[in-house]
Amino acid sequence: MAEEKDQTETGASWEDLPLPDEYPEPYAEDRAVLNGEAKEDAPAATTGESTKDQSAKCSPNLHQMLKAAESRRTPQGRDRDETEASESETEVVAEARKTDMQIQFTDQKQEFNKRPAKTGRRSLSHSISQSSTDSYGSVCSDSSEDESSPRDKQQKSSKGFSDFCIKNIKQADFGRKEIEIAQQEMPALMVLRKRAGGEKPLAGAKVLGCTHITAQTAVLIETLSALGAQCRWAACNIFSTQNAVAAALAERGISVFAWREESEDDFWWCIDRCVGAGTWQPNMILDDGGDLTHWLYKKHPSLFKRLKGIVEESVTGIYRLYQLSKAGKLCVPAMNVNDSVTKQKFDNLYCCKESILDGLKRTTDVMFGGKQVVVCGYGEVGKGCCAALKALGAIVYVTEVDPICALQACMDGFRVIKLSEVVRQVDMVITCTGNKNVVGGEHLDRMKNGCIVCNMGHSSTEIDLASLRTAELRWERVRPQVDHVIWPDGKRIVLLAEGRLLNLSCSTVPSLVLSITTTTQAMALIELYSAPEGRYKQDVYLLPKKMDEFVASIHLPTFDAHVTELTDEQAKYLGISKHGPFKPSYYR
Repeated sequence: MAEEKDQTETGASWEDLPLPDEYPEPYAEDRAVLNGEAKEDAPAATTGESTKDQSAKCSPNLHQMLKAAESRRTPQGRDRDETEASESETEVVAEARKTDMQIQFTDQKQEFNKRPAKTGRRSLSHSISQSSTDSYGSVCSDSSEDESSPRDKQQKSSKGFSDFCIKNIKQADFGRKEIEIAQQEMPALMVLRKRAGGEKPLAGAKVLGCTHITAQTAVLIETLSALGAQCRWAACNIFSTQNAVAAALAERGISVFAWREESEDDFWWCIDRCVGAGTWQPNMILDDGGDLTHWLYKKHPSLFKRLKGIVEESVTGIYRLYQLSKAGKLCVPAMNVNDSVTKQKFDNLYCCKESILDGLKRTTDVMFGGKQVVVCGYGEVGKGCCAALKALGAIVYVTEVDPICALQACMDGFRVIKLSEVVRQVDMVITCTGNKNVVGGEHLDRMKNGCIVCNMGHSSTEIDLASLRTAELRWERVRPQVDHVIWPDGKRIVLLAEGRLLNLSCSTVPSLVLSITTTTQAMALIELYSAPEGRYKQDVYLLPKKMDEFVASIHLPTFDAHVTELTDEQAKYLGISKHGPFKPSYYR
């Protein structure tokens, strides 16, 4: 108790300061106007007087001062001031000092009377900038749509296609424009369409996909279709689906089952509908998080055994695949895209470096300069987040379990600590580990009022949400994907996206970086599907380094980059081919 008392006294914010018991009284001559009383001898306002002139009234002495100031603007006025006696000015100034307020507006006293006495903690959501709300709503809000569940209505595209379940097919035109914009920043997929479109390397492939459904993912899906694949898609995150993009895909005849802000029940229903058991036989999976793979393995084992390959993007999904492999239950080959160089070095690092700030700004309008932030995890995602926050003046702490990553954080100038050591004082806690219960109930209970808590890892397990869903705590939605969790004593924390992936739930991500990742995914699908029998066994594999380098090379023209070529002598000296691969398979 003593510790809490000392902390309150030394770290009291403006919200804890008492409001004044009394407010300044209006100028005497204006009190009657403010109270709605009119003087009997007051002349009637002329029709030419403006409402503004009537609402602001000043004393005669102040009026004289203003007139004098106006006259000084002319040379004649300045000359007159030099010869004018100072007695008049002295009287005016003395009279002006006698009054506390010379100008009063008609609603001033009413406004004072509206101000509340201090009865408890005030809401942190006391102001929301209109520009912030508009910019956020352009990506995440669908306020114009009806609130009925898409599961309750039958929709058809303009061509009569109905094998989909989305929010509103009428948004297809807008979604198509979003996809076209994304295509301009995703050159590698467009090159892949041109180079391999005629060969159709995915002809006969039936791809089940479970990823974020955004404009960038739509470019990938349509590229797979152009390469000969049939696709059915669901969302891997209940908050990240862009409804207009889903509509555009459905309009093109792609079976999509997703909408923004699904319930947990909707989420699994969409995955089951996407699988289409009994009507469709998939032979490839493109997963992000492992939910689709897990569902197929548990609910439809016969379909799972007939798969030709699995491509997994996230660290969470990779953990699950390695667990199946270790237990001898992985009966199909799988490609680990998450640990490919083009995923780790670009998507995980650069994408998160830019999108972490975007997500926090859109949801909270927070200023980063001087804020104390804990970033849990210093992998590539954590590195990107720390670099971005540090660049804007935040004081960044890092938590780590891996001594190598911890040493890297120290070398980069960050203090490595345990979360429990600073949880009482920090302004933000950001998780980037892919683990579970990184921020536990004991941490949440000790956080200070107004602390922002969010997750940059794929899964929502990093924050112990179960400890926040109790009868003692109250949830208050203040913006889309922004909740205040309020304790009985009035303390509140700001929870973003209910602990799910912040950047894709609350903002957008750079299309160019996603071009690298999605091209890597497409190459992995082509490799697994077209590989000769026996090349890949029932295990988890890394993408061949030659393909990593190919993905990187087709993005270089975007930057007008010119790569130096090895001479034959140099290549012989290094013991590699002059055309690559330039790094060993174990390079990360």
